[in-house]
Amino acid sequence: MRLALSVVFSSLAGYLLGAETIEVKTLVLLTFGGYFMVGASNAFNQIIEKDLDALMDRTKNRPVPAGRMSVTTAFIIASVFTLLGIIILYIINPQTAMFGAISIFLYTCVYTPLKTKTPLSVFVGAIPGAIPFMLGWVAATDDFGIEPGTLFAIQFFWQFPHFWAIGWFLFEDYKKGGFFMLPTGKQDKATAVQTIMYTVWTLLVSLIPAFGITGRLYLTPISAIVVGLLGIGMLYYAIQLYKKMTVQAAKQLMLASVSYITLLQIVYVLDKFIR
Repeated sequence: MRLALSVVFSSLAGYLLGAETIEVKTLVLLTFGGYFMVGASNAFNQIIEKDLDALMDRTKNRPVPAGRMSVTTAFIIASVFTLLGIIILYIINPQTAMFGAISIFLYTCVYTPLKTKTPLSVFVGAIPGAIPFMLGWVAATDDFGIEPGTLFAIQFFWQFPHFWAIGWFLFEDYKKGGFFMLPTGKQDKATAVQTIMYTVWTLLVSLIPAFGITGRLYLTPISAIVVGLLGIGMLYYAIQLYKKMTVQAAKQLMLASVSYITLLQIVYVLDKFIR
């Protein structure tokens, strides 16, 4: 539910940034379409990983591995959610539906199988994970250009420190299921350094709209300063992970990353409507 809500929140933020005139109908369609989209991805994921989920404390109580729901029932739900999600997004416009379908496909058919094969799965998973923010802009404009591309880039780079932080503090649990989530496969300095690097990239990409080179997506100097301070805060916790190399430091970075992307989207939207 938390993941679904974060996807819907990102989509709505992207829509508000792209829309010249806000249409309640489109907002409602985007909310339900985004919810069904992430629901379908999660359902297919839990079907594919049911045996591995049963091995991990974090996931063993999910409906399928716990035996409360059959694979057949889960597959029906996943299929219905896929159809509903794509149809609802198509009502908005075909491009929105296309990106929604790409997201479900990549998450289910590429990211999920790769999780037990290679740490590069995080790179692949970052693609569908970055689609919701740009999806809202495409829903508002029926156009893919520099603006939604920038929104995609922000959420794409952000996911690396976010998921590596999760992979760090859940390392032992992930190991039970055979998942490779950290870039080096270990809780080591190299992983911590890469986490810092991608945090810096996230901050830099987040500030690009302040330079007036991203079309209608623009950030005023004051808002850029706020975003910069948020990014420095996230970077602080990434550096703390490097210094301490502890589960607690990883949890703090994860919380800081969630705060960062949420507050960034709020700042972007407020900046558009206040200036």
